[in-house]
Amino acid sequence: MLSLAVLIPALNEEQAIAQVLAAIPPGLAQEVVVVDNGSTDRTAEVARSLGARVVSEPRRGYGQACLSGLAALAPVDIVVFLDGDYSDYPGEMPALLAPILRGEADLVIGSRVLGTRQRGALLPQQRLGNALATWLIRWFYGVRYTDLGPFRAIRTDALRRLQMQDRDYGWTVEMQVKAARAGLRLAEVPVSYRRRLGVSKISGTLKGTLKAGHKIITTILRHAWSPLP
Repeated sequence: MLSLAVLIPALNEEQAIAQVLAAIPPGLAQEVVVVDNGSTDRTAEVARSLGARVVSEPRRGYGQACLSGLAALAPVDIVVFLDGDYSDYPGEMPALLAPILRGEADLVIGSRVLGTRQRGALLPQQRLGNALATWLIRWFYGVRYTDLGPFRAIRTDALRRLQMQDRDYGWTVEMQVKAARAGLRLAEVPVSYRRRLGVSKISGTLKGTLKAGHKIITTILRHAWSPLP
């Protein structure tokens, strides 16, 4: 049986983190790590009280939190990335893992586009950005994705090959374009999605939306013309 860790970057998710942790299927993961990305509320305290291992990373940035969490993990075969805002459905993790456990995939993206979405969960700017980004990936890399969703699973040996570097908004798309270039076995599974608890740090603000969009597009273009590692 392959071993599994769940990694949850979190910034001021005191309202949601308890529900996220409670919804992870019991006995599925050997370790659950919450990366406190400089929260000013009780996110870390709540997560720790519910049995998660908390890693402190005060340097802001989604990718930075993921990199720090990975550096702190015990050796495992698979890592699941999950948001801390309760927009994802952790109970769908077995379906996300299934293609890897069957030996069919190295990276599995949970697609909110293929799945069921609560009304208003994906904002118009998110839907537009997803459509543009996935079209660009298909154009430059010849790989068809439908989503850049954060709920995803990857074999750790495959993840090491990608040499991830992005420290903020470009983390998810960097993983997907590098996986395409590296010839990893890729899969998408439909996942459900609901309105997040609390205020979004990216799509909830114009500044965050513009910065994320710019970073995603430049990441796609930069890696299209950069040499393979």
